[in-house]
Amino acid sequence: MKARGGRWIEYRDPENETFWKETGRRTARRNLFFSVLSEHIGFSVWTLWSVLVLFMGPEYGLSPADKFLLTSVVTLVGAVVRVPYTFAVAVFGGRNWTVVSASMLLVPTLAAFVVMEPGTSFSTFLLVGLLAGIGGGNFASSMTNINAFFPLREKGWALGLNAGGGNVGVPVIQLVALAIIGASGGPRVLLGIYIPLILVAAVLAARFMDNLTTVKNDTGAAKDAARDAHTWIMSVLYVGTFGSFIGYSFAFGQVLTTQFGRTPLQAAYLTFIGPLLGSLVRPLGGRLADRYGGSRITLWNFVAMAAATAVLVVASMERSLALFVTVFVALFVLSGLGNGSTFKMIPHIFHSKALARGLTGEEAVLHGRRLSGAAMGLIGAVGGLGGVGINLAFRQSFLSSGSGTGAFVAFLACYAVCIAVTWSVYLRRPAGRSGTGAGPAAEETRRSYAEV
Repeated sequence: MKARGGRWIEYRDPENETFWKETGRRTARRNLFFSVLSEHIGFSVWTLWSVLVLFMGPEYGLSPADKFLLTSVVTLVGAVVRVPYTFAVAVFGGRNWTVVSASMLLVPTLAAFVVMEPGTSFSTFLLVGLLAGIGGGNFASSMTNINAFFPLREKGWALGLNAGGGNVGVPVIQLVALAIIGASGGPRVLLGIYIPLILVAAVLAARFMDNLTTVKNDTGAAKDAARDAHTWIMSVLYVGTFGSFIGYSFAFGQVLTTQFGRTPLQAAYLTFIGPLLGSLVRPLGGRLADRYGGSRITLWNFVAMAAATAVLVVASMERSLALFVTVFVALFVLSGLGNGSTFKMIPHIFHSKALARGLTGEEAVLHGRRLSGAAMGLIGAVGGLGGVGINLAFRQSFLSSGSGTGAFVAFLACYAVCIAVTWSVYLRRPAGRSGTGAGPAAEETRRSYAEV
């Protein structure tokens, strides 16, 4: 491995055991650590408005429907910008883009600091909320970048840790907000805390991260991934896992204040628990997928999410706060496990397809790594749209009936679709699947499919 000016690495072969033990692991973990830090701050900025709406009392003149719409547009932008952020790694390099994307978080944070006061128009809040959406893009570029550093055998753990560490940015900002609300502080105190943290993340990325020449200028990888049906199939599954996580993270506090009459402080005491546990278990979802196969873990996880949602329907109808919070937290945990297992599936799917095309050995590994890295950004973008759907569903449900029950029924139907897709595409074994030919290459193809 050789670095040149601007911290570029020209050679990297993580599948080579000797290379991995001597220098590869150390470099990969260093980049992973600082990638997590930047992505963590990005998630905090993205979900900033899920916290700021708790500060916005009657004096702000916003209805519950207005607040759900506000968080919906923030989620929407965060999902959409993941597409160009995926390309950005190939254009600028992983380290370079991490520095740029981290620095850009100053824009929405400073803008919110300026406008966050009673008397500001709803349209202004919407515009500033749109800016916060750029924090959602950090996930796509981070996952695309880190995917290239780790060998196939460790991707479940590494990608789970990268994503989980980033997801922790959601409960962390909620905990900070809890402390500020408890101390009778205002929203500008919260924003003032994050401005220097953004600067620290950008400086550390510039100092300690690397670019990979093997990823640079490969913008065609995203185009090839977009043409593959599995990219869009996995996007549906990721809507069910990550879409649930980010959507519930934005909406949980508002549901507690609107449907169950909790004060902002009472809601803040509860809202961080689910996102925190859901983030911490994400690496576990990757580990379980490494051991038992991503599709198996994903299938049973969706079954559990459907069961939990059915209980939420009952809790919502009965207005049982204790049952509602308990099951909602469980749903967060399950969404985190599913996040880890679905992202473990992606590298194996594209590796399996490479084998099915007749590629073998290092050629198959490189082909799978190239497409899976690009696909992750696209899948992450579509998955983020699930969060938009969740907030819009809650908005409509509260407008129609004054409760979230109707939204939970819709979510239950979505999880049923995810169960059917996971089983029919990745677990059901049609006769044609076994007909991959004879010989070592065909046997490796079948074995790789079994690990998806």
